[in-house]
Amino acid sequence: MSSRALPLRHLLLALLVVAIWGCNFVAIKIALRELPPLLLCTLRFVFVAFPAVFFLPRPAVTLRQLLLYGLTMFAGQFGFLFLGMKLGMPAGLASLVLQFQVFVTLALAAFVLKERLATAQLAGVLVAVAGFAVVAVHTGGEVSAAGLVCILLAAVSWGVANFTSKRLGRVNPLALVVWGSLVVPLPMGLASFAFEGPALISHSLTSVSLPTVLSLAFIVIVSTLVAYSLWSWLLARHPASTVSPFALLVPVFGLLSSALVLGEALPAWKMQAAAFVIAGLALNVFGPRLLPTAPALKQA
Repeated sequence: MSSRALPLRHLLLALLVVAIWGCNFVAIKIALRELPPLLLCTLRFVFVAFPAVFFLPRPAVTLRQLLLYGLTMFAGQFGFLFLGMKLGMPAGLASLVLQFQVFVTLALAAFVLKERLATAQLAGVLVAVAGFAVVAVHTGGEVSAAGLVCILLAAVSWGVANFTSKRLGRVNPLALVVWGSLVVPLPMGLASFAFEGPALISHSLTSVSLPTVLSLAFIVIVSTLVAYSLWSWLLARHPASTVSPFALLVPVFGLLSSALVLGEALPAWKMQAAAFVIAGLALNVFGPRLLPTAPALKQA
């Protein structure tokens, strides 16, 4: 995993970030015990945007680009993620299935931008799809079909956001996160009011417990502001090809932390699904570099 190129301190920071992002799914699951999903999404981005928006200049993107980024990267992704986890998707599996976003991004790049796909990348897609299929055939028990569909929609929204973000140019990443978060509260708050209702919102906000408050603080401060800042700091000092592969460990930390904290079971089929998905992601990341002579396929 190219870790030899990183000084030990930077290596530990990279591991810390992906561990935080993996554990974030546990925090979400805990918060969803008392807060409905659309309200939780609204609160998350209210606190990400404020008060930071007053201290960071707006990134140099058009209003349309900012709106599209906020709606896809944040509103769509996390609205569906929280809803899917509320509807029965375990935290560990949510961290795994959400990685479908990598292949959505890859597909959009191939079909829209006509980017060439290496054979290893296509092989990675097929291997990962086998992992998603393993999860799909186990719906009806611990995993609900509705929850799985919502997580896949969250991944599609993230993939679209990744694709459109390529056209933003070089911008301050933390400022983009904060200002993009500003897009979310109004539409998500209205959706919460319409679908979850003022009575549930009022009850949730007035009866919230300390574990829920701490979970929301972890989601907003640790997982979003701190972890994203550390990740951006690492990317500014090392090639993306050295830093980004560490993200492969997010579902590993997600599965392990959900088992340890939430008591989620890790049967053989979950491990099999994780092995397929992580192997597919690894082929996508490392395959084109390890197999440079592999023929590339291009969409007609």
